[in-house]
Amino acid sequence: MNNEDYVSQNDKIYGRNPVIEALESGRTIDRLYIQEKLNHPVIGKIRNIAKEQGVRYQFTAKQKLDKMTDGANHQGVVAVTAFHDYVSVEEILKRAEERGESPFIVICEGLSDPHNLGSIIRTANAAGAHGVIIPKNRSVALNSTVAKVSAGAVEYTYVAKVSNISQTLDKLKKKGLWIVGTDLSAAQNHYECDLKGPLGIVIGSEGSGMSRIVRESCDFLVKIPMIGEIESLNASVAAGILMYEALRQRRN
Repeated sequence: MNNEDYVSQNDKIYGRNPVIEALESGRTIDRLYIQEKLNHPVIGKIRNIAKEQGVRYQFTAKQKLDKMTDGANHQGVVAVTAFHDYVSVEEILKRAEERGESPFIVICEGLSDPHNLGSIIRTANAAGAHGVIIPKNRSVALNSTVAKVSAGAVEYTYVAKVSNISQTLDKLKKKGLWIVGTDLSAAQNHYECDLKGPLGIVIGSEGSGMSRIVRESCDFLVKIPMIGEIESLNASVAAGILMYEALRQRRN
């Protein structure tokens, strides 16, 4: 590597040649940031390769790229990489089929805290879920913090990244899965519902929960009883409660 090439060690690749190499090698890149108003033939090449590879990119200020790279010479381009490769939803379903089990999938809508996603992946692995689904946009990705919090579960737990959660839920329902979401206004408690069959558990975002369209895509809603002063649970805690209730029912 010559002194025109610069590489970060924390989920990011920066510098024109390293980014081109990462794109051409097929490495999983969650997002590409390009300095705005920067005209250079190599930057144009990077944009073209990104389009061919289906990698989303956005233009941003040089100051943001400086901050992302701790002031290093990024040459106007930064790629945020995934700690681990993603799989397709079909691969998650195939894993369940290979194990001779009813599909058991956790769908996360718009989590922004990597600690929550890491915890959910860890619990999904422990509870025997076949995979986790996250959206491509407005969601934390598989970064190093997620991997660390998962305690290595990202190496064993399938994670799929999809463009549209609502459409994905509809496809899962056509595959025979029942989709359950949590809502404080639901009529049933989580332990009163049948969670034994083909199942998708939806976890909403930390702040606003499930969006309206995702809530309407659920087959049924459940609530987790709350008897204290706090009205809601951390997203990863709520996910854990539902996953282990599903595990309990599946084992009985």
